[in-house]
Amino acid sequence: MKMRDRLVERRKYIRLKTPVSVTYTAPDTGVIHSLITKDISADGLRLEIKTRDIKEGSVLELKLELPEGNNPVHAKGKVIWMKQISLEDGAPCDIGIEFIEIEEDNKNTFLKFLCDLVYNLPKESENV
Repeated sequence: MKMRDRLVERRKYIRLKTPVSVTYTAPDTGVIHSLITKDISADGLRLEIKTRDIKEGSVLELKLELPEGNNPVHAKGKVIWMKQISLEDGAPCDIGIEFIEIEEDNKNTFLKFLCDLVYNLPKESENV
């Protein structure tokens, strides 16, 4: 059995490497940060942060600016993991945020955005 055959995918939803503008306010400092997602799915997103003003377990108020969206999507997310990108001092971190709430008015807009992305993914070419 090959190593990749033994790996188990734990995610429920496909991660899409689509840039989405995200704004959040750091809970302890009140500083507003604007970033671009590294990837996003129906249950969360990944960001690269350069500051250390949040930690695992932090709950963040998120505002997602979807392309072609009329209004931002407001959500709450919990930081479930953090991983420093390199061993250098002050190196940025990737953080994984799990959505814990998406404002009801925005939920359909957000899910339609994700469905459109999945529907328009390039199809794998068939072997000839």
